[in-house]
Amino acid sequence: MKKIILLIVCTALSIGVRAQSPVGAWESKSISESGDTLRSVVIFADGYQVLTIYNASNGKFIHANGGTWKLNGDVVTEKREFHTDNAALVGTEVSFKIAMTHDSLTIVGSKRKFRRIDDGKPGVLQGAWLMSGRIMDGKVQKRDTSVARKTMKILSGTRFQWIAYDTDTKQFLGTGGGTYTTQNGEYAERIEFFSKDETRVGLRLKFNYALKAGDWEHSGLSSKGDPIHEIWSIRK
Repeated sequence: MKKIILLIVCTALSIGVRAQSPVGAWESKSISESGDTLRSVVIFADGYQVLTIYNASNGKFIHANGGTWKLNGDVVTEKREFHTDNAALVGTEVSFKIAMTHDSLTIVGSKRKFRRIDDGKPGVLQGAWLMSGRIMDGKVQKRDTSVARKTMKILSGTRFQWIAYDTDTKQFLGTGGGTYTTQNGEYAERIEFFSKDETRVGLRLKFNYALKAGDWEHSGLSSKGDPIHEIWSIRK
């Protein structure tokens, strides 16, 4: 009888993991050796993900890695496209078991437990995007998204992050992210971390945006104050 009950429980847990999706944003917090609170944020979009660690109080960037992911039962397999600490890991795969409910995600065998921030809603821009062009002086300048050097932007329902990197050279070029909203044609960001310039942490940027033939266009002023008009294409 006990074996039957155990089998039922294990089967129910397995079905529960398969039924849940990690798509969205997750966070966990830890304390560094110096006593600082570190925030780890993971964004899962369809097929792509990024994990970032930064100081929760001042936004100091610490680490990022990510790439593609897939879920088979309760096992997540990631293939790294960028890694700030060890370029040799770019192109390698790592697999690990997870235990997941709607609100929590735990990496089995570790102390890492994440709390869900959102499930991909309400963001109309949720997904992984590649910069595919710019509009300058009214002319479209296309960018080949199949090349090794990429600028990818991953959005959940409430969080965004861009990452610039090169999978051939395994070079990490920069990243920044935080929270965002979309309302009445306006896309607004609040920067929580920025790897190249910590003085930009806390900035609030507003852009005009529109979805045109599946592409995302937005225009406004960059964090440097320069005018931009970018085109992003959903990553296949």
